[in-house]
Amino acid sequence: MSYDLESKLVVGVSSRALFDLSSENQIFEEEGVEAYCRYQIEHEDEILKPGPGFPLVKALLNLNNLPGRENCVEVIIMSRNRPDTSLRVFNAIQYYGLNITRAVLASGASLAPYLEAFKTDLFLSAYEDDVQSAIDSNIAAGIICSDGICTYDCEHQIKQIRIAFDGDAVLFSDDSEQIFKEEGLEAFEENERKNANHPLQAGPFAKFLMTLSKLQEEYPVEEAPIRTALVTARCAPAHERVIRTLRAWNVRIDEAFFLGGIQKADVLKAFGAHIFFDDQLSHTQKASKVVPAARVPYKNTQAKTTLMNGSWNDSS
Repeated sequence: MSYDLESKLVVGVSSRALFDLSSENQIFEEEGVEAYCRYQIEHEDEILKPGPGFPLVKALLNLNNLPGRENCVEVIIMSRNRPDTSLRVFNAIQYYGLNITRAVLASGASLAPYLEAFKTDLFLSAYEDDVQSAIDSNIAAGIICSDGICTYDCEHQIKQIRIAFDGDAVLFSDDSEQIFKEEGLEAFEENERKNANHPLQAGPFAKFLMTLSKLQEEYPVEEAPIRTALVTARCAPAHERVIRTLRAWNVRIDEAFFLGGIQKADVLKAFGAHIFFDDQLSHTQKASKVVPAARVPYKNTQAKTTLMNGSWNDSS
């Protein structure tokens, strides 16, 4: 009998997002692919430390232990690693007791075709080209910040997963954000005021939020295993369109912060986010000092005729 992924929350994660491979990546960048591969094989019995995506992945896998939620989450390693350099990653997976049994090891080839083949709902990677391809294929994806966050306590048990999203260009399309960039704040606010009753177009993480919202509906608010937050630079009068959009989508956001220029990192720390998705590098870099963060690239609207298969980062 075939294994059905359709009814599961499928999370694809690269080895560099799951584990700390910063020194190994430095070897790749300074000495090349062969030196990196040789190092991984020579050190495959040395256990890797948790990386920025580790706490979220561990917590998502723990959802499978909830009554009636057995096997609701599938985490798949999706990496440009060669198969013969992957044993170190699998040794670390076993050491930390993570129930991850499936993998895509593409030996430098683009991962884009496999994201759709594995019905991926969320993809986390440190490799920008693969994340960009995922976004272009309408799959929620983020380039996870691989530096700046404090060491994660791998023994800590997360009782409630907390996921925070930016609004424009993440949950919603970047149409309104483009008006702000091209015409300024006054034109942006006027546009949002005039269109307050017209829902925003869905962004790359809208479907993912809807999936989480359906899972939340199965629990009382105070017992939900996932709590979500909108953390946006919008403020009144641009708040109304956001609220009406979420209402039109029939999705639940547990907390919303309309900051109007206030530092996001402080709010994210107070919320206790286990991951924060934002389209602005300046926001994710600052946020990554206190919580795991991932940047969501803008969708490439130009037609792509080829996939990159030549230059690659084997440590992704």
